[in-house]
Amino acid sequence: MNNRRFARTAGWLALPCLVAAGLLAWYVTREPATPFAQEPAAATFEPALVSRGEYVARLSDCVACHSLPGKAPFAGGLEMATPLGAIHATNITPDKTTGIGAYSLADFDRAVRQGVAPGGRRLYPAMPYPSYVKLSDEDVRALYAFFMQGVQPTNQANIPSDVPWPLNMRWPIALWNGVFAPTATYVAKADQDALWNRGAYIVQGPGHCGSCHTPRGLAFNEKALDESGAPYLAGALLDGWYAPSLRQDPNTGLGRWSEAQIVQFLKTGRNAHAVVYGSMTEAFNNSTQFMRDDDLAAIARYLKALPGDPQRDGTPWQYQAVTASQDVPGAHTYATRCASCHGLDGKGQPEWMPPLAGATSALAKESASAINITLNGSQRVVTAGVPDAYRMPAFREQLSDQQIAEVLSYVRGTWGNHGGAVDAKAVGKLRGQTDPASSSPIILQMR
Repeated sequence: MNNRRFARTAGWLALPCLVAAGLLAWYVTREPATPFAQEPAAATFEPALVSRGEYVARLSDCVACHSLPGKAPFAGGLEMATPLGAIHATNITPDKTTGIGAYSLADFDRAVRQGVAPGGRRLYPAMPYPSYVKLSDEDVRALYAFFMQGVQPTNQANIPSDVPWPLNMRWPIALWNGVFAPTATYVAKADQDALWNRGAYIVQGPGHCGSCHTPRGLAFNEKALDESGAPYLAGALLDGWYAPSLRQDPNTGLGRWSEAQIVQFLKTGRNAHAVVYGSMTEAFNNSTQFMRDDDLAAIARYLKALPGDPQRDGTPWQYQAVTASQDVPGAHTYATRCASCHGLDGKGQPEWMPPLAGATSALAKESASAINITLNGSQRVVTAGVPDAYRMPAFREQLSDQQIAEVLSYVRGTWGNHGGAVDAKAVGKLRGQTDPASSSPIILQMR
């Protein structure tokens, strides 16, 4: 009797388990919906559509991940370090064997906006599809036309990702997407004007600014994907750099920048406050400087509308003059190594050599950017095809961990700066994890 009762109970329990397993299997293997599912393949595309797609590729900075110096554009190969392991960017040229040449428009859309490659293979969210999902249908169609007709096919095999088992299983990404990835394109806000909405579209969608500038949660998800969340674009530590706040924070963000200064920074790579460096150099070299002036103005309008957080950012910075003293640790190193460019007064020589007085890297609690650029220098900033004449040199061979810690502590505690002291152990850690900046940046000639 007991055995029959046990068997009957087990049978009833097995049924919902099988149903749940079936639903899970369907959910993680299904193909996402696409508005292009029934659209016939096109043999050729109008030049205007290809040109528009080229511009969308610039807005989206596709080259940042899918190209390497000296290699064919969009042929992939870039190694990206993630908490799961190394992931290599793929070949997205129209080569039919190793690239995306066999993709239909529907395949392309699923990969770009939903993170699902043909055959149901889930893409790691290192591909910023949680942002690209906001791309309009028109921009996706144009982007596809560009990659199919405006990019030279390159037969270059993809490098397998180095993610250990069981983290390399792709099906759980479908569950991650269900929790953290949006599924809708950008919808204009009726209470905002056209300029604000265009800026929001670019920043949230193709520009995927939140991928670097928004802090991540425990599941490596962006804590917010638009202005409805306070963490959105509030600054984040990523790949040895601190991507600062893009909100109206007066110390660590854009609170002291005007809209015109934001436009100038994105268009020329510099303004009175800063010069592009770190990961932003790549974004400038291949993306923002190619944006139309009206789009840059839209970005500036949107960013200036994002409120700061006084509680997080603290008392607004004010310049404080100091009397030169060689007795303060780091002061002598600063005077002999840094002052010729950045000035004994810390005010730099804008707009070519940036001030360190009031610099975000000297006010943020995170010291990674200050350490990284001191150790490794900066990449070349290339404007209109001309490399800049002034470049931050690498000091990893000239200064010890202790010397770098002392000079950065001096900078972060002088002229009103209040970022805090830097520990030599933090310098040593980044020394081992980073390399000197290349003097040969990726500058992509699309066609």
